[in-house]
Amino acid sequence: MKLNDVVHTDVGGLKTACVTRQQLVAIIEAYISNFASNADTPCVIFDSNGHGISLANTDSGFMQTLSQADIIHADGQSVVAMSKWVRGRNIPERSATTDLIHDIPQHSELVKKHYLLGGSTEVVEKCADILTKQYKNVNVVGTHHGYFDKAYSDEVIASINASKPDILWVGLGKPLEQEWVIANKDKLNVAVIISCGGCYNYITGDYPRAPLWMQRAGLEWLHRLYSDPKRLFWRYLISNPHSIYCVLKHKFLR
Repeated sequence: MKLNDVVHTDVGGLKTACVTRQQLVAIIEAYISNFASNADTPCVIFDSNGHGISLANTDSGFMQTLSQADIIHADGQSVVAMSKWVRGRNIPERSATTDLIHDIPQHSELVKKHYLLGGSTEVVEKCADILTKQYKNVNVVGTHHGYFDKAYSDEVIASINASKPDILWVGLGKPLEQEWVIANKDKLNVAVIISCGGCYNYITGDYPRAPLWMQRAGLEWLHRLYSDPKRLFWRYLISNPHSIYCVLKHKFLR
């Protein structure tokens, strides 16, 4: 499957890809393979979940930033469920970013070069070490923490370009990571850029994943809330119902 083959549906104002996890990996692999013929323009991949839908409908600037992605995939199970409420193609399954970083080496035998940007130095380096040991076809060519000023971006970009990665993972948190990617994508010599939030922390075990039955039932947010109530209580209390409202609003506006 290639980028031009992707069918989209509007979920809460976000043009979301109707793809399976394996199809998303195939798109990434095809883009990397043909990168030289793509005029050296990175394929930008962002994610959508309840928090993202709520934030995009509250902040028009963030909505505009997300609209510049080549693919927005369903990171949250709620997005898959809500795609059934609107006209058009349903999203077949959730493609969580925390799964995608494993799906790429699991569904493709080719060695790919990865650069991990974001998180603390300790976390991102530990994540790189785990991925490298776990997968023979993952080559982490560089890491950099996410606590840098915008004025330092050119030095970070120079480090990334010197490493010549196939995939750049950007984990700076919403909306900073998306804004940084769009502001700098033309300076980056990399085939694919993927925003990944706190993905590294799940790989290192600092953030626990929910049991599979909760993931499949769309209740991973509840597990995360239980694990970190101080940080997530108000986010979920506000963003979950607001994202439902936004999906219905866009449905009837259409």
